[in-house]
Amino acid sequence: MSKALNKRESIVASSLVLFAERGYDATTIPMIATSAGVGAGTIYRYFENKEVLGNTIFQEYVGIFTETVEKAFPYDQSIRDQFHHIFTSMILFTKEQSQALYFIKTHSSAHFLNEESHASFQGLLNLFKNFFDSGKEKKIIKDLPSTALIAILYGAFLELQRLVRIGELKPDASMLAEVEESMWDAVRIHV
Repeated sequence: MSKALNKRESIVASSLVLFAERGYDATTIPMIATSAGVGAGTIYRYFENKEVLGNTIFQEYVGIFTETVEKAFPYDQSIRDQFHHIFTSMILFTKEQSQALYFIKTHSSAHFLNEESHASFQGLLNLFKNFFDSGKEKKIIKDLPSTALIAILYGAFLELQRLVRIGELKPDASMLAEVEESMWDAVRIHV
């Protein structure tokens, strides 16, 4: 791997951690440079400014999140199986990218995001919306606005991960299975 790629990756990784922990506005280029082990000028070789850096990171990680959910999506299976896929994909993304999930959560409507960043996040939300719309058409998912259903699923998931992040919950397979079932119960039609 080239030194240039290593430097860029180090800048991205350091920025992600600092943005997630301190917030975008409280993070400076010198802080990022120190954390990445590069000079501040090196950052400007890869990113025009902090805003470009923030948008790049946001888009990269929303893209990874979206790809994780889309990968092997079981379109030919039941709505319940599709829900399981979405839930386990969110868990997988969080295990691999916990800082990224927190960064996305805390910055999804940040002032620095450009049109492309907003579009990438909307693409992620559209995956959830399409799933819920399909389930509503099949009379399996409650007939609530899809945005409300997304809030129930994604909002609850984000809160769960916040509790894990601060050490209030230690998830194991059994607890995650029960959480998934509870989320499913919240959105499905009970017959």
